[in-house]
Amino acid sequence: MVEKPKSLLPLALAVALLTFWTAHAEARPWQENFDDLNDWKPLTFPKIKEHSEYSLIPDNSGGSLLRAESRASASGIIHKREFDVTKYPIVTWRWKVDNVYENADGETKAGDDYPIRIYVVFKYDPQRASLWERAKYASAKLIYGEYPPESSLNYVWASKEGGTKRFPNPYTDKAHMIVLRSGKSQVGSWREESVNVLEDYRKAFGKEPPKEASIAIMNDSDNTGEASVSYVDFIGIRELDQ
Repeated sequence: MVEKPKSLLPLALAVALLTFWTAHAEARPWQENFDDLNDWKPLTFPKIKEHSEYSLIPDNSGGSLLRAESRASASGIIHKREFDVTKYPIVTWRWKVDNVYENADGETKAGDDYPIRIYVVFKYDPQRASLWERAKYASAKLIYGEYPPESSLNYVWASKEGGTKRFPNPYTDKAHMIVLRSGKSQVGSWREESVNVLEDYRKAFGKEPPKEASIAIMNDSDNTGEASVSYVDFIGIRELDQ
């Protein structure tokens, strides 16, 4: 009997992500303005029955926004296309939250909820793995039919004010949390972000990242049992010097 791996991404996330990897990384920059959701697929997790809701609503300029709502629920959406992080390391987006959670604390399993988080999920590459990692991922492939992701960066809007800004996820050190906004002071205000995933990966994991990655968005409240609404105006990838 093959032993299930214990230190990959949280297995619920890993299993859910398996079917979304495509054959080649995106060869050009892109920006999603949420005119529709044709380039996104649902990201749901085994054993979590209540799913968050993702819909498009009109904005003030005649376009549309992504609206993400959770009610003691967890699910996300993931972009269908991979991208080459060595060519397009900059991820930019604009987001807003209507409220944060009273009982969330991302450094604990019981408080691992965020009104909005942007995942950068890195594809496992056997060619750069150690012998031990190859054996571990080979075991996972026997169980699930494909390799789980190698790791992820989670850019989050945290509920707790003044907490740690960078830390491993309480479920696994393969997922690293990066707090960009926190607390109640900026609730209701749009904030624009620009992150360098190459630099952040090196700081988080102390090595170079896999070449290929995908982007996911999630609003979750399954641990705290609370509710929130958040929004994303746009999200995209670009080269470093643009």
